[in-house]
Amino acid sequence: MVEMTGGDAVVASLVAHGVKTLYCLPGVQSDHLFNAIHDAGGALRPVHTRHEQGAGYMALGAAMATGRPAAYSVVPGPGFLNSTAALATAFATGARVLCLAGQIPSGAIGKGHGQLHEIPDQFAILRQLTKWAERIAMPAEASPRVAQAFAELTSGRPQPVGLELPPDVLAARGDIDLVSPLTPSAAPRLDEKALDAAAQLLKNAQHPVIFVGGGAIEARAQLRRLAEHLGAPVVANRHGRGILADRHALSHTLPGGHAMWKDTDVVLAVGTRFQAPPTAWGVDDKVKIIRIEIDPAEMGRVRVPDVAIAGDASDALAALLDRLGTPPAAALARTEASTALKARLRAAMQESVPPQLAYLSAIRDVLPDEGVLVDELTQVGYVARYGYEVRRPRTLLSAGYQGTLGWGIPTALGAKDALGAAPVVSISGDGGFMFNVQELSTAVRHRIPAVFVVFNDSAFGNVRRMQKEIHGNRVLASDLANPDFLRLADSFGVASARVRSPEELRPALDKALASGETSLIEVPVGEMPSPWRFIHMPKLRGV
Repeated sequence: MVEMTGGDAVVASLVAHGVKTLYCLPGVQSDHLFNAIHDAGGALRPVHTRHEQGAGYMALGAAMATGRPAAYSVVPGPGFLNSTAALATAFATGARVLCLAGQIPSGAIGKGHGQLHEIPDQFAILRQLTKWAERIAMPAEASPRVAQAFAELTSGRPQPVGLELPPDVLAARGDIDLVSPLTPSAAPRLDEKALDAAAQLLKNAQHPVIFVGGGAIEARAQLRRLAEHLGAPVVANRHGRGILADRHALSHTLPGGHAMWKDTDVVLAVGTRFQAPPTAWGVDDKVKIIRIEIDPAEMGRVRVPDVAIAGDASDALAALLDRLGTPPAAALARTEASTALKARLRAAMQESVPPQLAYLSAIRDVLPDEGVLVDELTQVGYVARYGYEVRRPRTLLSAGYQGTLGWGIPTALGAKDALGAAPVVSISGDGGFMFNVQELSTAVRHRIPAVFVVFNDSAFGNVRRMQKEIHGNRVLASDLANPDFLRLADSFGVASARVRSPEELRPALDKALASGETSLIEVPVGEMPSPWRFIHMPKLRGV
């Protein structure tokens, strides 16, 4: 045992679990945590942001880009609430984020005295946005609570966790036993009968299709072998993009899945919520669904599968391969059909959304394979979901179903800070960009050379389109008065450029990435073609 403060124990435990950076915004309730960081002599690097939302999103970007845990610290009440958009997005995207939330003094919690930053039952909010959360009630609990938090982060389905840190606990001294990292919980044992049933369905399938999400990233080698063995197309939603590189003949985005859906007879869904096909595209008794999922509770949330395999995706796919025997005779024909479908869809997309594809192509031409693109809810970002070529997993970062407008700047900063050499580009509309524009200061202060591309149409463009096309031209509250983005960038000490075409974007982006400095590129644009044809696709099966 060692005598130390609760804050010292938290910091020592974070470092013991491999945390080298804490994204943060300090305040009075966390003073003793920051004293401990200072006294740790550089073992834990604080990266302070200009808003609590920025701290949460930076941790999210770091976790999404690396697959490893990342942590952030904020004060309680409004500080914590400011960060919850990021925490909700971490929950939605399956990111390993640790929220260190400040609290009011322990003796006042729940009494409604009106302490600084007090809100009713903050812990209940924290628990709703995490898979696991605890409050550290005394210094001796600090190390075991941190160890348990990391065990939860690295076990089962990845989702955020939270710890509440009352200031008196951080300040108090005691004899503390620092706990070693815990062994993550084992994945569920694979059901041999379920594997046999799944293998038989895949052997007999005429039109098998594999759907993948972020839960399949670590199983990408086994997934590729299985797909090539069967000649089965692999359809990736946003977080599964790059598991099978888009250049591969069998790799598809959701429009490809939709085009094949009417004839699909066996689906293998791996590490994905598998939400769109059964709810939006429809199902009937002619399609059989196999799911591989680490979390048994998720198995039947959208639709109960015909075969449920709970367990590690790598192990489950390897076990299926062992059961499949020789490749089916139809594998080559299926691969050729997949190649032809990819060409047809690309032509249809090119006809439907040519401006967005041209800008995405310009970005793709400049970014290396390991370069990361952070999308936003903007006209180019929507098309990136299905039209941007992804070559490696975790290189297209998306807010997923949470759709958190404004996440782009700080998420890109967190990704770049965590990745180091790999280039990171964020694409935003002028609306979303202004949500967290203050974090340009964070980029400059901490020398984080991300590149921000702002497509400026002086509007919340998607809102305006819906008002015109769906709501009888009731255009209201969707126009924006913007600053001069180049002058704004200059005021932060950020290099900037203005370009007006994809041809101009290529050299400007190349120059920005080569500079090794934070950069902003504004792209003035008009209204673009609707991206929704390949996102909201019609029902094909069922009643």
